[in-house]
Amino acid sequence: QVQLVEFGGGLVQPGGSLRLSCAASASIFSIATMGWYRQAPGKERELVATITNDGSLNYADSVKGRFTISRDSAQNTVYLQMNSLKPEDTAVYYCNAKFKILNTHNYWGQGTQVTVSS
Repeated sequence: QVQLVEFGGGLVQPGGSLRLSCAASASIFSIATMGWYRQAPGKERELVATITNDGSLNYADSVKGRFTISRDSAQNTVYLQMNSLKPEDTAVYYCNAKFKILNTHNYWGQGTQVTVSS
């Protein structure tokens, strides 16, 4: 059973910072592309950032230069450091693990709320 458990959401003022963490099952972490997605009210879920198991990075244009994704293989954890937060970053953030063994497997965390407001 693959589990993804997120931590770190909350309320922050514009311009502030937050760090999200996602602890993944050890059985898949080393082979999975890990990612963060977000979904704002009334909008579709969208990619924020991904990191492959060999460290290749991908960011949405809207967060480039402000957000940093990283992974710690010793802790089976992926992080999202969010700086210079804007009200439009307000959303539920979801951790994602994707890997291929025969078929493509896609797992989601439960989501954590990030609210950017003064």
